[in-house]
Amino acid sequence: MGKDECKTMLDALNKVTACYRHLVVALGSTSDSQNLREELRKTRRKAQELAAANRTRLTASLKDKTTTKDDRVEYERLWVLFSSNMDLLEVDMKRSLELGQDFPLKVPTRHLIATGMTGSTTAVAARAMSVQNMKYEADSNVDTADLRELRTEIGQVSRMMEEMEMKVQVAPWAVEAKQEPGAELKSNMSVGDSSVGVISICDEEPKEDEAGEREAGSGTFCAVLVFAVILLVAGVLGYLVVSMS
Repeated sequence: MGKDECKTMLDALNKVTACYRHLVVALGSTSDSQNLREELRKTRRKAQELAAANRTRLTASLKDKTTTKDDRVEYERLWVLFSSNMDLLEVDMKRSLELGQDFPLKVPTRHLIATGMTGSTTAVAARAMSVQNMKYEADSNVDTADLRELRTEIGQVSRMMEEMEMKVQVAPWAVEAKQEPGAELKSNMSVGDSSVGVISICDEEPKEDEAGEREAGSGTFCAVLVFAVILLVAGVLGYLVVSMS
């Protein structure tokens, strides 16, 4: 149950951090609004709560002397995934800070950026945090307060990562992956796509044979032509020799 619990918690963290990244992309776009900023704040705090829970659970499991060798290998793999997730979260939080500074909501004539994002982003955050119909009250000082909180939280995430590395000595390069690179993509290929690929390959093979036959025919014609020219030159030379004698 320990490993299953860790996997479940890590999966929840992955979903929330992915949601946060999706929301960050909308900053400064036509989808930017006070609701978006509030959703970003709620989502990143939810991610930090899950991160703290994951860190506590994984740290306890890795420091447990009774953990079997096989279980420790699995916990180390989860730890590496967790660390990578935290790195991405910190990067997105810093990006959110920069965009929030460049595109303050209180400036009505700001220049929007073309992100391709349109419409409301509330549903995305709601699905990630299991909350429906998220609505927030207006706050005239939302920019200043939120950016100040965001700076503080970025520092907290950085310190959390430093403490993680000090408490648990896990070398990422020493952890072996359970699947080969690209295994996820291969497993997602449908049978129909595979059939189409096979059909395409089968269709291409006769074309290659036909091309080979054409090349072989061209080579034979060239050889005959060269041989005929040689015979003609030999005949002319023979006639000249006979005439001169």
